[in-house]
Amino acid sequence: MGARQSFVAADGNLASPSVSAQTDAQLLDAYSRTIVSVVERVGPAVGFITVRKRGRIREQRGSGSGFAFTPDGYLLTNSHVVHGASRIHVAFADGREFDADLVGDDPDTDLAVIRVGAHDLAQAALGTARNLKPGQIAVAIGNPFGFQNTVTAGVISALGRSLRAQTGRLMDDVIQTDAALNPGNSGGPLCDSAGEVIGLNTAIIPGAQSISFATGIDTARWVVSQLFAHGRVRRAFIGASGATAALPRILQRALSLDQASCVRVQEVHIGSPAHTAGLQDGDLVVGLDGVNVAGIDELRRLLDASRIGKLSVLRVVRRNRLLHLTLTPLDGNAGRD
Repeated sequence: MGARQSFVAADGNLASPSVSAQTDAQLLDAYSRTIVSVVERVGPAVGFITVRKRGRIREQRGSGSGFAFTPDGYLLTNSHVVHGASRIHVAFADGREFDADLVGDDPDTDLAVIRVGAHDLAQAALGTARNLKPGQIAVAIGNPFGFQNTVTAGVISALGRSLRAQTGRLMDDVIQTDAALNPGNSGGPLCDSAGEVIGLNTAIIPGAQSISFATGIDTARWVVSQLFAHGRVRRAFIGASGATAALPRILQRALSLDQASCVRVQEVHIGSPAHTAGLQDGDLVVGLDGVNVAGIDELRRLLDASRIGKLSVLRVVRRNRLLHLTLTPLDGNAGRD
């Protein structure tokens, strides 16, 4: 009889190849069972969205993904999938198809809510992105290139990323994953191992491998509440545009400013709160209501709905002097539904 083969395992003990193979199979089965369980829970809620948009010359067509988050027909998807659509159609894996209406969308976060005429839809459970950790399993379900209910899996690669929306506004707390996404995955759910939605698949980097992004579900919850309550997302408007600029060190020292950058005002709209407060082109905005402002994206984040109609104080540097300008932000989207 030949000698029995053996090897030293990681714990220093002798083990046979059959034991190793069995362990690998068990691990693979556990991973597979996790993915299958997620797909069984969430897959029926995922819809294949096709849209028609009026173009200058002829009608344009597009497609994407979305998922039901209530049984009475409400779906989440990306704004860029349905914005400006003259017709929205949704098909589910069980064969049911519906025309859909746009409830509202927010291009600044690339999120939208649509509704179909059904009252018994399978719904995906919404989780939270607050407790995620890099390395966790992430499962994406969508319709890349029209291939309905395609499943890809990977891990959460990073948290807290920022991504520029098509409007130019910065989207915060974006999830990076290596789950493969392609055109058509937009608006589909990104799920954790418990089968709860932790984000909406939003973007990829063309030409890169396994670098994909999803808007966190906590952002989506807030947008949904705004759309249900107002039909739009409310943000504060002061009536000034600007860009991030370096703050000269001489000013930092002279005015005891603990920041290296600010917002240089490029234009102040006549009749706006900023104009009434006396803000001028060329002013350097360094703070709002006691919070340092180091750039235009930070100023935009601070100008949220909580400041609409409330007295605010801009800290401004003008000709080497530190000024405090009082203004009352308006609803930036009022009258633009």
